Amino acid sequence: MKKLVLGNKSLGVNFAILVLRVTFGITMLYGHGLGKWNTLFGGGEIKFLDPIGIGATASLGLAVFAEVICSVLLIFGLLTRLALIPLLITMMVALNLHMADSFGTQEKAILYLAVYAVLFINGSGKYSLDALLKR
Repeated sequence: MKKLVLGNKSLGVNFAILVLRVTFGITMLYGHGLGKWNTLFGGGEIKFLDPIGIGATASLGLAVFAEVICSVLLIFGLLTRLALIPLLITMMVALNLHMADSFGTQEKAILYLAVYAVLFINGSGKYSLDALLKR
């Protein structure tokens, strides 16, 4: 294990990127996205904040796109940087909406935003569909 992490920096970094992609993709998908998906497609009345003035349904649709579709792309490392753009925007909007709340409420958006920024900078890594398609 020591050689995996310390002896081959590239291997360790690529494994860390994989862990971040999968962990934060799955937690966003299951913890946030699927509930919104069910609200959007459940047939009931849609009550959702409209922070950018496009209507509750459209705002929910954008959140579902980011938190479901883009999270799945992130998990598999497919079109990773493009998929991260809506996720980054969604977390910036979420953080802005919670600016008056306690740090505990803001914390999730801050953590997601930080990890998504790191992944955007580093890309999908060696263990991804992006890397496989580049070959």
